[in-house]
Order: sequence, then C-alpha cells, then structure tokens
Amino acid sequence: MVNIFKMLVSPLVNGAVKLAGLTPKLVEIEPGTVLNIWVPTETLKNTTKIPHKPVVVFLHSFAANGILTWFFQAISLSGTYSVYVPDFIFFGDSTTDKSDRTTAFQAECIAKGLSKLGVEKCTIVGLSYGGMVGFKMARNYPDLVESMVVSGTLMEMTESINSALLKKFNANSWSDLLMPTSVDGVKEMMSVGTHKLPWLPDFFYKHFLEALFDNRKERNELLKALVVKDKDAGLPNYTQRIHLLWGDDDKIFNSDIVSNIKENLGEKASVEYIGKAGHLSPMERPFVFTQCLKKVLSSFQTEVKNK
Repeated sequence: MVNIFKMLVSPLVNGAVKLAGLTPKLVEIEPGTVLNIWVPTETLKNTTKIPHKPVVVFLHSFAANGILTWFFQAISLSGTYSVYVPDFIFFGDSTTDKSDRTTAFQAECIAKGLSKLGVEKCTIVGLSYGGMVGFKMARNYPDLVESMVVSGTLMEMTESINSALLKKFNANSWSDLLMPTSVDGVKEMMSVGTHKLPWLPDFFYKHFLEALFDNRKERNELLKALVVKDKDAGLPNYTQRIHLLWGDDDKIFNSDIVSNIKENLGEKASVEYIGKAGHLSPMERPFVFTQCLKKVLSSFQTEVKNK
C-alpha cells in the first residue's frame, strides 16, 4: 500500500514551502555531521540585491521534522522574515556519527549551521523539544539569539519533573509515549498532544507510524539524554526577551509549569495562552498561533529598532 505521508503529504508540503521561497540545504557542521535546513531561496543566490529581513529560526517538536511541524508558520512568515527551519540530528536528513545525544549538542549543530549560512542574529521559535534546544542556544550563544518564542516546553527536563510527568502518564520512559510502535500508540501520543483529537481512520495513523519514526535507536537515546540531574539544572540569567505562547489545555506542561518558568525568567518574559489548544498548539490551531506569533515578533523588532 502506498504510504500517504511519503507519497502525498510530504511532497505537497515540500512543494508548497518551495513556492513560498524556501529551499532545503544540507550543511556540513563538521566531518560526519550534516544538518538539513530549509533556508530562504534568495540567500542561495549570488546577488547583492537581497533585502535584509529579520531572521526567524523554527525548532521542531519530537513528533515530526521541522517543515511538518512549522508548515503554516513558515509559509505565513516567509514574506516578512528570513525563515530558517532545520531538522534536528536524526530527524529528516540530518545525521551524525558522533555519540553525543544532548540538547547542548543539538544547539551547537544549529548554531554552527546558521553561522555557516551567514546568520548573525535571530529569533528562535521552539516547540516542546525544540524549545528546550532553543533555551540551550539562548544560554550558550547569546550573541546569536536575540529573542525567543517558546511553546509547550521547559528550560530543563530535570529528574524530579521527569518522574512526576511519567507517573502522570503511567509511562516508564518518554520513549513509551513519543516513540510509539503501534497504531494505538500513535493515537495515544496525538491524544496527549492535542486539546481534542479529531477522528481519523486507522490507516492514517498506520502511515504516520511507518513514515515518521525512523532512527529509533538514536531517537530513544536523545530522549534518555534529555533528562538532567536536579543538582545540574542551573537557572541562567537569560538576556533575551522570551515570550511563552501556550495552548491552554497543554496536558504535558500545564499552566503551573508555565507560571514556574515565568517566575524563573522574571520581567523579560511574557505569557500568552491560546484557547482550545493543547501541547501541539502550532499544529492544532495554526492560524491563531501564527496570528499571535506575528504580533510578538513585530513587538520584538520594534524593541530592537528603539534601542
């Protein structure tokens, strides 16, 4: 049977994004490590007439690659911003022969990849796992990351938070939830990630399972490396403006976690909720999320201009 994601959804999504002015490019970070990044097509042309636009980098969740996660936002913002959408290592065509599986390594690869593409300043927009990598980038590369918009995420997945969440979902590890091996497992993952899971035929979930969960060994290692000891989880003094844009029915990282993040970040952080949206709010309510995102990005740019 033809897989609808491989033969229909991905080609249509990729084609639409290319029409919006983005092109996939493989960037060698170092020998053995290659990052796939969707970049503005105009930046690949040898011309001095390229208009200067603020750079926005979208960092994806663990449930899908970059362009599937941020399809609507990438298209909607590509006219006003220079949009970059990387695939994390072991997603899409990004790969490495290194053994490092930490978010710090993912952050390093993204930062180096952007540098090789000539990006000097950017705003990070990160969802879930992408938000955690984004926080690591903001901490380790403050000259690169000017501001952030994050959704459904944490600054660090500490052992105590990890234990509480796994107990809540009656799971032994994040792999049980985020690396399903059956149609029922995919349904469970999507149900946890959304406010209200729409009815879809089982073959949809079957094709989703077959198409989007490769590199299982390596991705399970990424999830294991995500958890840090409580004593090792510092609270850095972020210099960036950070906007927390959250689904009001996030079943994984709820409003209590948002309040805790806001308290730790202080005055530089702001909070906004999207109604009738879950953990995957950019995918579940893409138009509302994008409208909110455009407003906050515009406010960031106004602050930069007024400095």
